Amino acid sequence: MGPFFHGLLLALGLILPLGAQNVFIFNQGAIQPSIKKALPATITAAICDSALILLAVLGVSLIVMQYDWLHLALIIIGIIFLLYMGFQIWASGTNLQAGAQTKQMSAKKQMVFALSVSLLNPHAILDTIGVIGSSSLVYSGTDKVIFTATCVAVSWCWFHGLCFAGRLLKKADTSGKFLKLLNKISAIIIWITALYMMSSLF
Repeated sequence: MGPFFHGLLLALGLILPLGAQNVFIFNQGAIQPSIKKALPATITAAICDSALILLAVLGVSLIVMQYDWLHLALIIIGIIFLLYMGFQIWASGTNLQAGAQTKQMSAKKQMVFALSVSLLNPHAILDTIGVIGSSSLVYSGTDKVIFTATCVAVSWCWFHGLCFAGRLLKKADTSGKFLKLLNKISAIIIWITALYMMSSLF
């Protein structure tokens, strides 16, 4: 298998599962008045993923995760952010009445939340290190660059595609009822993610 297809399949395998990060990006595409307004979330998430992939390939993140106190701190901070974000999304769902757009996140808030779901999930970080980092060891030189670039490209395409899908849903759901339900489901998924992370503490 060539480095391009190897990177493509691995990146898709890691990024496709429905998690807090994907739910948040899709949600922003649906809630924001335009794709442009949701770009802070999609670009931040893509940059974070790109950074994690590069760190995994370079091996730097392996050193960081050796410190137990840092691992614990990341989990605790991640849980707090996810719980807070879940409440924010749940609240936006209860306020999505016809013509009401009162709960749209500012660019700054989108970036903070995208950072939290991307970087404050130690399990996702370890998955990236374990799968992409270890898989990159079989390549060197140009092949390693192709493998890494493919993983990064998949991430950027995926997040922007998710955002666009959310936008399409918004146009199809003129009543706002499905979007309201989606926000409730999104919040529950994010809370479940927080509980899963919490369980790892015990």
